[in-house]
Amino acid sequence: MATTFAKWIILTILSASMRPKILIHAQQVPCFFIFGDSQFDNGNNNALPTFAKANYLPYGIDYPASLPTGRFTNGKNIPDFLAQLLGFPNSIPPFVSRGSSDVLKGLNYASGAAGILDSSGILLGDRFSMNRQLANHAAAIGQIAALLGNPTAADSYLRRCLYVVNMGSNDYINNYYQKPLPSLFSLLTPDAFANLLIETFSRQLRTLYSSGARKVAVFGIGLIGCIPQELSLYPITNGSPCVDAINIAVGLFNNKLVSLINDLNTILPNAQFTYINSTNIALGDPSLTGIKVSNAACCEVQTEGAPAPGQCVPNGSVCGDRDEYIFFDNYHPTQVSYNVTASRSYKTLLPADAFPVGIQRLVQQ
Repeated sequence: MATTFAKWIILTILSASMRPKILIHAQQVPCFFIFGDSQFDNGNNNALPTFAKANYLPYGIDYPASLPTGRFTNGKNIPDFLAQLLGFPNSIPPFVSRGSSDVLKGLNYASGAAGILDSSGILLGDRFSMNRQLANHAAAIGQIAALLGNPTAADSYLRRCLYVVNMGSNDYINNYYQKPLPSLFSLLTPDAFANLLIETFSRQLRTLYSSGARKVAVFGIGLIGCIPQELSLYPITNGSPCVDAINIAVGLFNNKLVSLINDLNTILPNAQFTYINSTNIALGDPSLTGIKVSNAACCEVQTEGAPAPGQCVPNGSVCGDRDEYIFFDNYHPTQVSYNVTASRSYKTLLPADAFPVGIQRLVQQ
């Protein structure tokens, strides 16, 4: 277990050949819809009353024009790289600042601190939970139906699109294991909490299916017991480089999620759900990549007050070479990490990277 945990700290920096290069393809799907948390958020939290926002430097320091867009990293995030791999000329816009015709190419609903449970992230302030993101998507579908002329045309259109979902981390970080105020859910056993999450997530994914989604890639939760913030909050035991108890609990959820994906594909007609195995994507030797720092943030992090502890200090110092770090702040990876995650989830290097297929094959089916 400790070996696996240590390798997750590399957070998907490995691929078949060092850091992958994004190649531009013809657009493979008509639209791309994104649901998730801060790893996928590209600006939806900017105007919300919340500590979970990244619309200030040094976030975005390596984004075009050094622009802090609301992405919780130094540059691009996973949806940005996936959009490139899928052949989209531009990144998918956030729901809150969409233009009138943007909806036909897709929207990004992701929100920092969001979770499967509506209560997850509540201590940080407002956020678009998975249920609220689904409600926003329902509103977008109404716009699509109006643009295409009728609901039948919209449904046919949506069945050809790609949907990605990255949810669950905040249900652990900012709910089950939250500090300083423990959650009521912490009274549940890890297995019972994972069951609660899966039952709720199952309803949500079925709602997404009912709205017309057929090609859906669902990301598993990473080994969040290895992120710098959790290392600072919880004691390390048995010589492990990570908080084993958190990673074991997350593993329970991921195992149940694989079963859920299989059930949805079996039960729902024409459903094409796939599971992206974030942990397996991470395995490999970090010495091949130039990564030198795997357990600390690149930016100067907040220790208390606003913004949230563990996030970058506004206009604070940053490391000189961001490509040498796994983490940009105490929670979120650097752009180079996200690049590899996107590349390996799109075109799998190993069979265990995705179940049953990677995103490239998913959109071709």
